[in-house]
Amino acid sequence: MSISSKFIEHEKKLGIILGDRFDFSCHDEFRDTYRSLDLSQLEITVDFARTEYIDSAALGMLLVLRENAGGDSAKITLKSCQPPVRQIMDITRLDKLFKISD
Repeated sequence: MSISSKFIEHEKKLGIILGDRFDFSCHDEFRDTYRSLDLSQLEITVDFARTEYIDSAALGMLLVLRENAGGDSAKITLKSCQPPVRQIMDITRLDKLFKISD
């Protein structure tokens, strides 16, 4: 399993930890981490510390997550992006839609 998650209900936090590749093959697994939750009430962190590769499907999955979490009012942080991943976030301007932290 390349994606894991941790939901802390009383703190209204969801952490999603990605594996070394975040691509189309992770679609179902990624969606399953949040499918049953009301994301609009949660602070969500997506941890990229182990991720060295993302594709356009992964960018789409992040945008779907954002939409499901309330769009502009979503509280999503992309954490620990490796340099190649961070470069893609900057080039695609996703740094304007998500908070990105070290």
